[in-house]
Amino acid sequence: MARTRIKICGVRDVDMALTAATAGADAIGLVFVQNSPRFVNPDDAYEIMSALPPMTTAIGVFANHSLEAFSDIEECCPTPVTQLHGTEDEKLVKKCGPDVIKAIRFDPETIAKDIERWTAVDEVCALLIDGANPGSGEAINWEALASFLESVSLPIILAGGLTPKNVGAAIELIQPWAVDVSSGVESAPGIKDAELIEAFCKAVRAADHAADLL
Repeated sequence: MARTRIKICGVRDVDMALTAATAGADAIGLVFVQNSPRFVNPDDAYEIMSALPPMTTAIGVFANHSLEAFSDIEECCPTPVTQLHGTEDEKLVKKCGPDVIKAIRFDPETIAKDIERWTAVDEVCALLIDGANPGSGEAINWEALASFLESVSLPIILAGGLTPKNVGAAIELIQPWAVDVSSGVESAPGIKDAELIEAFCKAVRAADHAADLL
């Protein structure tokens, strides 16, 4: 089993970005959605991105931004990877590419069509599967999700209600390419907790190690 990548989303300052990187995170998410408690100003985001050590990626997180708003933010803070977390259409996603992570919400009634839709877009490099209410801390029904992922060609990033206590079980069931956590490593909405970040990364590595022993 390949190593599970880790993204700590909603990082808002340099110290926490470095804490995440030191703990073993492969990426951090810089949220540019203004009504989110994890929103970060693009100027501050650039400072955070510039402080990251080599091999740690900054991912810009957008939701239903216009192309103009997206371009303005990218000009200020040009993250190497873009995550689109709204109801963007194919035309906008293509213009925001390449290297777009497209987030979709897990609904057993629509997940198959959503996977087929976004797998067909060349600019989409990975699919992030979130819960029905992103940011709520509600976990996905992983067993129900697993059956939809057997033949998916794109890397799968699993999100939605992950915590240090449950991420191991999620990895065992889904075997995702990466996991994405935000509220699960916070002491309050938008306030990251260094100990929880470290515990989350350790739990991911423990799950990978357990899988290697099978």
